[in-house]
Amino acid sequence: MKRLALLALATVLPLTAQAEMARYSVDPEHVVVAFLVKHMGYANVLGRFTEVSGGFEFDPVSTELSAVEVTVEAASLQSDDPARDGHVRSKDFLAAEAHPTFTFTAQGGTAITETTGTVDGTLTLRGVSQPLTLDVTLNQIAVYPFGHRKQTVGISARGMVKRSEFGMDYGIANGLVADEVYLIIEAEGIRQD
Repeated sequence: MKRLALLALATVLPLTAQAEMARYSVDPEHVVVAFLVKHMGYANVLGRFTEVSGGFEFDPVSTELSAVEVTVEAASLQSDDPARDGHVRSKDFLAAEAHPTFTFTAQGGTAITETTGTVDGTLTLRGVSQPLTLDVTLNQIAVYPFGHRKQTVGISARGMVKRSEFGMDYGIANGLVADEVYLIIEAEGIRQD
């Protein structure tokens, strides 16, 4: 009888533990979208984008993820060198005038552990869409301790893209700028309901 009660409890708990998906918006004050790219084999150049918006749907109980949409303003690039920033915004790289934004969208993720997993989505850059997998770490889910005092999700994500897949081949053949670009994303999402 005790065993039957435990089995019944085990079948009910997953049903009661599931919460509904909630919408989270990226906190513009606490988001970093950055990249590292090798310059002439000497060192990596670090750049970041200062204008990022978007959101996602997330169930904090099951950690199910959906409806990920992030938009980055290409002209918001900063790499601590105005001449280089202008060049990276040009048609040789981001083509920011013709393509003022780039986006990442995804419909879900795959958990590896309780706090790590992958998100498979699509990066659209310079009008070209390519698959992108991000390795994601769930840092924390908690009510923010001051200010808005809403439930906040903190994540770290990493990924890699090849510039050539988006029509950016400047400097690849002569080794001036590497093809591989490593992405660094740090973000907080604020629950909207």
